[in-house]
Amino acid sequence: MNTPVIFKKLWSHAVRFARSGGLRGVVAAVRAALGRVFKAKAPGEPARSTPSGGESGPAPELPQAQFREGSHTEGHHVRAFKLFVPPHEAGVPLPLVVMLHGCTQSPDDFAIGTGMNDLALAQGFLVLYPAQSTDAHGHRCWNWYQQQHQQRGQGEPAVLAGMTRAVMAEYRIDSQRVYVAGLSAGGAMAAILGDAYPELFSAVGVHSGLATGSARDLASAWVAMKGHAGHMIWGLPGWRVPGSVVTHGRPTIVFHGDSDKTVHPINGARVVAASLGASALVPPRLHRASTAQGCSYTRYTHQDARGHVGAEHWVVHGAGHAWSGGRTQGSYTDPKGPDASTEMLRFFWAHPAPTLH
Repeated sequence: MNTPVIFKKLWSHAVRFARSGGLRGVVAAVRAALGRVFKAKAPGEPARSTPSGGESGPAPELPQAQFREGSHTEGHHVRAFKLFVPPHEAGVPLPLVVMLHGCTQSPDDFAIGTGMNDLALAQGFLVLYPAQSTDAHGHRCWNWYQQQHQQRGQGEPAVLAGMTRAVMAEYRIDSQRVYVAGLSAGGAMAAILGDAYPELFSAVGVHSGLATGSARDLASAWVAMKGHAGHMIWGLPGWRVPGSVVTHGRPTIVFHGDSDKTVHPINGARVVAASLGASALVPPRLHRASTAQGCSYTRYTHQDARGHVGAEHWVVHGAGHAWSGGRTQGSYTDPKGPDASTEMLRFFWAHPAPTLH
């Protein structure tokens, strides 16, 4: 295809989408047209197949990006959500990332602060943002510390798993690449979901959260958040957390600021140890670096005997209770830190669910 034809197609799509969706429509149209002309594949996007027996037919029109509202009912529980759907070709399975906000936050606030929708637009995946209701918790915290919300088939884990499956049923989702991540109370609930539904979530991201089973009620939640439950042997070869909950071993990436006054940073180490189980006795590899904004961090990479990375633990030095590398337009963000959103996606794409034979 020659250059004039390319730009004519770009312009026609841009005009059409601009009339219906403004600047966001123009961006989506240009991206879609370029993808069709050059057959570009974004990082993390599944490979596209061409039918055998010759060249493929005309590429289907790509829909405009959507950020729509919805709700899901599971038993007696109802939760609202927002779902970001990027432009995509019909029939092409896409990954799904479930993002659980922290206390006092909303799906819109969390989406803005983490920048996850822009990454989804660029890389080609859906993002589900469940919303906690004020009826379930006055501060919109997920009830990670209550026993009825810590198990498979009960309470909020059942609602969130059901909501995830409903999205998978409505859209063409790659079932081997469904992930969950969260901040604070959302991070603690993400850990619970990874443990309770290992067949559903391929990997877990926990930012400033706590391990499954860290508390059983509000009183023990405060104790766990202050870091008093258990003792950490920190910075030594063969480090471990005595009494950690042994889980199903979902690949897990953890971010935690070492100056977090809300959820003690020892909880980040406990999440990693719980996800690794006996493998936590293997010393991690250390990598120390700083961001362009001068924020230093240490990344602990945990590998098994075959060299497979089962967990990453990012300790952001001097950071508080905030999403590392986030945008100031959202709440609880620290733009100076390493980009937690980008690094979690990198980790997720490297950990699809194993193929069952």
